[in-house]
Amino acid sequence: MKALNALVKNSSRLGTLNRRQAIRVMAGAAGCTLVFPRVVLADAQWKPCGEDEAFLDDLERQGCLFFLEQGSERTGQVLDRARNDLGGARDPRRVSSIAATGFGLTALCIADQRGYHPHSQIVDRVRATLDWHLNQLPQEHGFFYHFNDIETGERVWKCEVSSIDTSLLLCGVLAARAHFNDARIQSLADQIYERVDWPWMLNRGIAFSMGWHPETGFLEARWNRYCELMMIYLLAIGSPSHPVAAELWNSFSRPVVEYAGYKYISGKDPIFTHQFSHAWFDFRGRSDAYANYFDNSVSATRAHKAFCLSLAEWFNEDYWGVSASDSASGYVEWGGPPAIGPLDGTAVPCAAAGSLPFLPADCIAVLRAMRSHWSQRAWGRYGFVDAFHPAANWYDPDVLGIDQGISVLMAENLRTGFVWNTFMKNPECQRAMQLAGFTTRDSRFEAA
Repeated sequence: MKALNALVKNSSRLGTLNRRQAIRVMAGAAGCTLVFPRVVLADAQWKPCGEDEAFLDDLERQGCLFFLEQGSERTGQVLDRARNDLGGARDPRRVSSIAATGFGLTALCIADQRGYHPHSQIVDRVRATLDWHLNQLPQEHGFFYHFNDIETGERVWKCEVSSIDTSLLLCGVLAARAHFNDARIQSLADQIYERVDWPWMLNRGIAFSMGWHPETGFLEARWNRYCELMMIYLLAIGSPSHPVAAELWNSFSRPVVEYAGYKYISGKDPIFTHQFSHAWFDFRGRSDAYANYFDNSVSATRAHKAFCLSLAEWFNEDYWGVSASDSASGYVEWGGPPAIGPLDGTAVPCAAAGSLPFLPADCIAVLRAMRSHWSQRAWGRYGFVDAFHPAANWYDPDVLGIDQGISVLMAENLRTGFVWNTFMKNPECQRAMQLAGFTTRDSRFEAA
């Protein structure tokens, strides 16, 4: 422990002169470049039919539209939520989400790659987004507040400076840097990433704080147990300006759970915790000292489906999947196994959509079935509503940016691996995985 603390302390003193350039050179050196595989799916025998491809294209095209229409042309910030029936008008609610904006930047890369919208329009939006976040939006040591006014950038709800939501934004920033051959975009992205003071968010500990309030200081809660946190540690380890010691990769616990014959690393968390970091970082075919995390998410998804189907009074093969979402009673972090939150039979489409690469046949089947059965109420301009409960005659009027985001990104990763392949061009991300100990050998922990 003393040695680890010393490394954390020393990591804040590392020289930064030309470090980004050095990382890029080292990443290209013999034996250092990670060559990431093409799409490798859990269900290697699954092949999309024409109807599958058409559905996935609808899901992506309409999801990408959300990030254009419900984002500000001036600031690039994306609304946390919006109604799904506004016909293209922006929702009058003004609360943006840093995390939704990160998903949005990546969705714009997808929209550009697929030609959903004019290239010049997308480039202008990405430039505006990065410029605003670098030069206008309030920040603390490079970290951003979770929620802000979409046009003024003013902090709302006395929210925290968030380590995870800033990381989600940074993933979008780095995806844009890698995708667009645009000097302005690349320069702005470099500056946003390099400004983040990762050792500060450690707050003299060995696990990152979940956030900071100007009124009270750092939150006591830390990212010290396996969940969606992997992106925080890898972005920090790979930082070209304010890195932390690679040994911090060992500072969060990895509890192993078993359900219905499936064994995997997980906490008592919703299924999105097995999806978010995987939207950008490519864990396929790679293991650290603990696990193959892609296979781990496969097992978590299989267990989640089995858990839902065990609740036969609510769920079946054509209707399953629960993740943190809206409900008839408000926003709830729910799911399982084990049962989390006040489950009531509400289905959340992003639970399956966010796991498309892990269990493609099952996930696309349930998504297509849900649209087929309930499209008049559950599907709108931006695709699925956030959640719905047909037996209770409740259909969420809203979509949520982060849930739209994980659905769009993972649908594209299933189809082409585009987000993985683009994001992993960033040499800092390649190097971070190397330093964390990822290799192509089999995992020491074999997910069922």
